[in-house]
Amino acid sequence: QVQVVESGGGLVQAGDSLSLSCTASTLKNIMGLGWSRQPPGEQRDLVAYITTGGSLTYADSVKGRFTISWDDAKNTVSLQMNTLKPSDTGVYYCFARHYLIGGQERDFWGRGTQVTVGS
Repeated sequence: QVQVVESGGGLVQAGDSLSLSCTASTLKNIMGLGWSRQPPGEQRDLVAYITTGGSLTYADSVKGRFTISWDDAKNTVSLQMNTLKPSDTGVYYCFARHYLIGGQERDFWGRGTQVTVGS
């Protein structure tokens, strides 16, 4: 089992910045950490993902505004969100992608943190 804990989030205004942090209990057999978000009444979609080797993936809607990176702190990634929009509102969930024998993967999820962007 891998425990994932998020921190950050809150209420901001459009155009503001906000930073989220995510810490995994271990990076053993972990391929990467990422963030997904779930707007009210919608499905959960990927926002950003970083592998342990540093490869990056971003949703088109956040490219140029959000940056995911490994922190100096052990087992932690940050999601820096700039120029926030009301459409960025939602619950942000961090996940750790775990490599399983046979090439399969399993995602371990945090409990989520609310981000609300006012207009």
